[in-house]
Amino acid sequence: MIAKITVTGQWGLVFLLLHLSTLAFAADGPPAAKVRVASVIQQDVAQTRTVIGVLYYDRISEISTELAGLVERVEVKQGDIVARGDALVRLNTEILEKEIAFQKSRIERTDLRIANAKKNYSRLERLYDKSGVSEKEYDDALFTYQDAQKEKQATENTLQKLLIQKKRSVISAPFNGIILNKNVDSGSWVQPGKELVAIGSREDLFVRTPIAETTLKFIEIGQKVPVTINAFDQQVEGTVRDIDPVADMKTKNIFLKIAIPSMPLVAQNMSASVSVPVSSRQKLSIIDRAALIKFQGKDFVYTIKEDKAAILPVNIVAFLGDKVGVDNPYIVPGMNLVVEGNERLRPDQPVVVAGE
Repeated sequence: MIAKITVTGQWGLVFLLLHLSTLAFAADGPPAAKVRVASVIQQDVAQTRTVIGVLYYDRISEISTELAGLVERVEVKQGDIVARGDALVRLNTEILEKEIAFQKSRIERTDLRIANAKKNYSRLERLYDKSGVSEKEYDDALFTYQDAQKEKQATENTLQKLLIQKKRSVISAPFNGIILNKNVDSGSWVQPGKELVAIGSREDLFVRTPIAETTLKFIEIGQKVPVTINAFDQQVEGTVRDIDPVADMKTKNIFLKIAIPSMPLVAQNMSASVSVPVSSRQKLSIIDRAALIKFQGKDFVYTIKEDKAAILPVNIVAFLGDKVGVDNPYIVPGMNLVVEGNERLRPDQPVVVAGE
């Protein structure tokens, strides 16, 4: 017996294909399938639209050196994860070490001069009080003593400056980050201000994504939005932090700045899909993403009717993380939809509910 089916439009074609598949499948008498189900709920949510953005580091430091010198060793390579304070580049300090040693020896010699000058000054001071020496001899001894003290202070200041230079010959990471660029190698001679490496802050990972200016009224600062890292098909929660102050001249698009958590193995300018609200809130039926199946490019779900699988098309208007919002009137709160075992189901196939 051949059933007579009348169909129109795209949905009709899809149902026709499903029906023919079901007739062929039913001829063999399919066994009952064990499935798990989840209930539909209703919430006030906004419709969303998926837009493509790019990842970038909002805080990037172009590390340079304050000193001229020979690069002794580069401790990092492009893509390395570093913590605040980690050494990035070390400059050769051989000449600096010799200068530091020289200044330390000068201080030791000056200490000897100070001790001798103080002893001589104290002796002349006693004699001067008794008119045993001239005023000039007394003044010369005082000057020699004070001059030695000043010389020691100047040498200590020079030594302190050299020690600061030695400390700064090790260029360190200013924050936790990832090395974006490395522009120097061992043996290179560098001048002050030359960029050695560029580091992006892992705590400031953002997605920059365009939206139509007419949808800006549905966006709020601090709003949570689902973000999918396309390279890994991994979804994370993003937070709208700000908008770029300049719109695109041609398209008039506005660019959102969306903060996402720190992630390994991501690169600047990778793509990400962002679901942004494009309408006011409305009541939608909320279903698990696991309930969705694709057929001929369309979205369907399976429900259960008289212990058999019944397939229904759905129109997704909002993406909500691991759930979606649909506006079909026949998807109602409390309806059970198949979320496990649905990928092998056929329409009218007997089912056994194994759990919710």
